[in-house]
Amino acid sequence: MNITERIKRSVSNKADVVFLRSDFSAFGGGTQVNRALAELQSKGALVKLGVGVYAKAKPSVLSGRPIPLEPLEVLAPKALKKLGVKVEASRQTKAYNSGKTTQVPVGVVLNTGRRRIGRKLGFNGNVVQYERA
Repeated sequence: MNITERIKRSVSNKADVVFLRSDFSAFGGGTQVNRALAELQSKGALVKLGVGVYAKAKPSVLSGRPIPLEPLEVLAPKALKKLGVKVEASRQTKAYNSGKTTQVPVGVVLNTGRRRIGRKLGFNGNVVQYERA
C-alpha cells in the first residue's frame, strides 16, 4: 500500500474534518507526504485551506468540483485550534448575538486576542480575517 492510499484511508477513518500536513508525517518523508496530499487534492478527496492545512471534500452539487464538507466559518476555528491559537467570535458577531445590533456580520472574522496571526486561511476566494482585541 503506497502513501497516498494510507493517507486516504486515515482521512476517511477519522471523524475530524480539518487536517494538518504534520498529522501525516508518520507515513513518510515531507516530500512524499506533500505529493500524496497533492494527489488526493487532484482526486477531490481533500481541499487545501492554506499552507499545510487541508479539509475533507465532497463534490459540489452545482459544479461538480470539490468543496469542503463544512463551511469556512466552521473549518477556520478548528484549523486554528489545531495550530494552537485560541479563537473567539469577532466583536461584530458578539454584538449581533447579544442583540445590541441587527446588522448581520459579513465574511469570516475571528478574534485572536492579542496574538498576531500571519497565516492565510481560505477557500475559493473567501479568506479569513483576524481581529485583535
